[in-house]
Amino acid sequence: MSDITTRLIRTRPFGPRYAFVALGTVFVCLLVSAGVRGAIGVLMVPWQDAFGWSRATIALAAAIGIFLYGLVGPFAAALIQRFGVRRVMLIALAMVSAATASSMFMTRPWQLVLTWGVLSGLGTGCLANVLGAIIATRWFATNRGLAMGLLTASTATGTLIFTPVLSAVATSAGWRPVVLIIAGAAALMLPLVALLLPERPASIGLRPWGAPPGALPPPPPTTSFLSNAIGGLMLGARSRTFWLLFASFYICGFTTNGLIGTHLIALCADHGIPETHAAGLLAVMGVFDLIGTTLSGWLTDRFDSRKLLFMYYGLRGLSLIYLPYSGFGLYGLSAFAVFFGLDWIATVPPTLRLATEAFGDARAPVIFGWIVAGHQVGAASAAFLAGLSRTVEGTYLPAFLLAGMLGVAAAFLSVFIGDAERRAKERLA
Repeated sequence: MSDITTRLIRTRPFGPRYAFVALGTVFVCLLVSAGVRGAIGVLMVPWQDAFGWSRATIALAAAIGIFLYGLVGPFAAALIQRFGVRRVMLIALAMVSAATASSMFMTRPWQLVLTWGVLSGLGTGCLANVLGAIIATRWFATNRGLAMGLLTASTATGTLIFTPVLSAVATSAGWRPVVLIIAGAAALMLPLVALLLPERPASIGLRPWGAPPGALPPPPPTTSFLSNAIGGLMLGARSRTFWLLFASFYICGFTTNGLIGTHLIALCADHGIPETHAAGLLAVMGVFDLIGTTLSGWLTDRFDSRKLLFMYYGLRGLSLIYLPYSGFGLYGLSAFAVFFGLDWIATVPPTLRLATEAFGDARAPVIFGWIVAGHQVGAASAAFLAGLSRTVEGTYLPAFLLAGMLGVAAAFLSVFIGDAERRAKERLA
């Protein structure tokens, strides 16, 4: 190692362990992004009271935001590979901050759709699981499952930090201060990313954590970002593994962000539970998801990912079927919060590992982005359908029963992920 490289490493905190600084920086940014996406659940009832908009109208804006949040993922991965992670993150954070701040002046539903649906969805879509996958694969050669588990758990921590605070602010001061907090938090991330996040380990004379000497990173794509994104979809679409991961992740989004993340507070309000108490339930889920998803990353480094997914989806489906019949008492809701929280997004590390095993380090981020798009299509479907169910039927019960049955179905789909490729390898052997 040259003297110049040695001095460059020493100017950075943690020296050769700088991968953990990059991990922490992205963790905080994903935390804020999760706070933005979860804020609509807090603001649904205040917006209904302030503007007289129906739950279906607000849920439409939430669904558009969730849909774009997922759809932009593969294109964000391709943009990051083409233009750099720091540049894309800075633009995305600035977009989120500007969009949410401008919503303070909205008076019409289309303005809600534009700010919290379209612009917020595009911005947070660049600050999502795909970003975590790129950071985990770029900065870590070993312990990737654990790194991805921590980055995925940032969404739970975002819920933990933001939801109770935002609910208390909304109850005491109205919805506009909530918007200011969200916009300010996104703006504060700009200098953090600019100062602390190098493009890749080689930019500061390092190699990925755990990589052997002389290990070379995957070559950068030679095609345009659009060709890279579409090419990833075409490659994935020819694989049965891709479609099984896509379908199971669709159900993952349907049962988490779209249903619980968007409608739990409103569901509790229907049963006479104050908004701040319902937000506390989401915070409890955030605590246990931080534990569960980090543990899932550790387990993913050691056990069969298909078996883990079978367990996660099966338990989640049963818990959603249980909730409408829990009585919404203290003990029933607490049990659900703990049980569901441990499982909230524990599916991400094993899903990323299966995608990486099937498609390789170079292709996996973009293809995983398309799989995440399936997650958000599912979340958008649940966000809108549950709001429609509440508006038309006066109850969320059909939405929760459907989500529970889909969760059980996803458990059985998971068993067959990678089955065709595995049998082909066995025949060749």
